[in-house]
Amino acid sequence: MKDTELYAQLLGIVKPWVVKGVKVDVGGKKVEVELGCEAGTWWGNAEGERLPIHDHVERNWRHLDTMQFETVLVARVPRVKYPDGKVETVAVPWAERGGRFTRLFEAWAVTVLRASATVEQGRQLLRLSWEAAHRLMERAVTRGLAVRSTEGLQYVGLDEKSFLKGQSFVSTMTDLEQGRVLEVVPGRDQASGEALWESLPPAQRAGVAAAAMDMAAGFAAATRTAAPQAVIVHDKFHVSQLLGEAVDQVRRMEAKKLSAEGDDRLKGTRQTWLFNPENLSEERAAQFAALAGTQLKTARAWYYKDLFRQFWHSGGLWEAEGFFSHWYAGAIRCHLPPINRVARTLKAHLEGLLAYVTHPISNAVTEGLNSKIQSLKSAARGFRSFNNYRTRILFFCGGLNLQPL
Repeated sequence: MKDTELYAQLLGIVKPWVVKGVKVDVGGKKVEVELGCEAGTWWGNAEGERLPIHDHVERNWRHLDTMQFETVLVARVPRVKYPDGKVETVAVPWAERGGRFTRLFEAWAVTVLRASATVEQGRQLLRLSWEAAHRLMERAVTRGLAVRSTEGLQYVGLDEKSFLKGQSFVSTMTDLEQGRVLEVVPGRDQASGEALWESLPPAQRAGVAAAAMDMAAGFAAATRTAAPQAVIVHDKFHVSQLLGEAVDQVRRMEAKKLSAEGDDRLKGTRQTWLFNPENLSEERAAQFAALAGTQLKTARAWYYKDLFRQFWHSGGLWEAEGFFSHWYAGAIRCHLPPINRVARTLKAHLEGLLAYVTHPISNAVTEGLNSKIQSLKSAARGFRSFNNYRTRILFFCGGLNLQPL
């Protein structure tokens, strides 16, 4: 079998395309396969009308290696002229329009990049430059978004994620049921929230039943504007974080006062108060048991933090309202300003808290994806371009079909 026939079969080349020649550079470990069209080939438009050939352009595409030799396809591709004067390069069967890799290479590269610990590791295995690897990921994300389905979308999460140093953030929308990032936009204000909602097709946006979010005003206002039918559910992990911060504020103030009196009981106990007792190490649990039953203000603050966990297990709306009323009355009278402030904040957002009874969703899935995003950010040592950041997030966390069509 001739080498041209061999490569025609390996590449699946069919008429009007033919393999015209194969060049092997043993020293450079490279194979170049020249492709062309049969003489007399004609090209038509959608209506079946023949289009004249305007000229030819030379293109090349990286293909899968041949026996560890880098393989490149080269072809002079016709450009045809439409009746309106528009000139367009004809499509080739082995690669997507505008691509510089064959479909088979892109499919393999996507698999390698997704399976690699880092993009750097993946691009080295593929012998690609940073620019080529990123361009390949951009094309994959564009493909994936074009065919992605959001039908049946019921629950979403809105959240923010740091981007550059300082007060620089991006906002994300997450599909809480399928565990995928749906979109990423710059900023974290109302306009950013509206942009997230508008990224969904109108029919799917109107079908969203509820959205989990923190108590920042921007996301709530955006939801009321862009998806008024969606119930706003305030994320229970954000509530836990607010209460944890309040406990730590009490601890710091009390520890400073006690230390001045020569009492170091609270020194080094920050982690002890932040976690639930059942999640503490044996040493921390013993330390907690020795402190929790005392008259310390920190112990009292922790009590209100721990007590609020029962709210999320309410059996119905009436029970949830009754529990909150009882908890709020005690939290306001406890004479602990940080706890007082959180109690007032929760009361101001009570509607969103009570919504958890009918829509028991949280941003736990979003937080898991945020951890993965942080790993991507750390591996890349940060991103200076928002578009690059968005591409990387959607490539690895978007749940997209990234393979060439």
